Amino acid sequence: MPEPRRRIAWRPVVRNLHRDAGYLAVGLTLVYAASGLAVNHIADWDPNFQSYRAVRQLTGTLPAEPDAAARAALTQLGIAEAPSEVHWWAADQLEIVAGARHLTVNPETGRVVEEGRKPRFLLRFANWLHLNRGKKSWTLIADLYAGGLLFLAFSGLFMLPGKNGLRGRGGVLVALGIAVPVLYVVLSGGPEAHSGTAAPAERMVPQAVSPR
Repeated sequence: MPEPRRRIAWRPVVRNLHRDAGYLAVGLTLVYAASGLAVNHIADWDPNFQSYRAVRQLTGTLPAEPDAAARAALTQLGIAEAPSEVHWWAADQLEIVAGARHLTVNPETGRVVEEGRKPRFLLRFANWLHLNRGKKSWTLIADLYAGGLLFLAFSGLFMLPGKNGLRGRGGVLVALGIAVPVLYVVLSGGPEAHSGTAAPAERMVPQAVSPR
């Protein structure tokens, strides 16, 4: 009697590949997920920079000449940027623009009100990577990541047999997951129904994350 043909145990191979691909995707998933959440709410906040206001104090007397006074104030405050605008509006109001900073100095008291914006820690870099423009080397990485997500999605369909797999509970969950975007497009009317409101947001995104 011929020996029965052995079946190839392919599910353990799929599970191992799925597991390893999932580990590899963690870092990039954090980048894209965090950036996606930030840019989704671009109408409510600046995802790249945060505004601040600080009160600081100078010591000593500033020079009488505006540009010299501005340089002296910036040096004492530890600001390396050269002033781009200097306006001495009154004896107690010297305004200085240096980079992203706007400083209002009272030469008589030494009080300085500094206003400006600073990059959000890590989030600005995540947005810069996510909105991939003009970065050919990163395009390759992003394409590999997208391919990895497709592999994770499809390999996950065949990891479990029986009622917990695609023929049972898993199939129901897959159908629900597919139904979410399909129903939203159908019920919302799709891009044509929202073309008047989508365009401004699309124009804002590149501006908000453009490298400076």
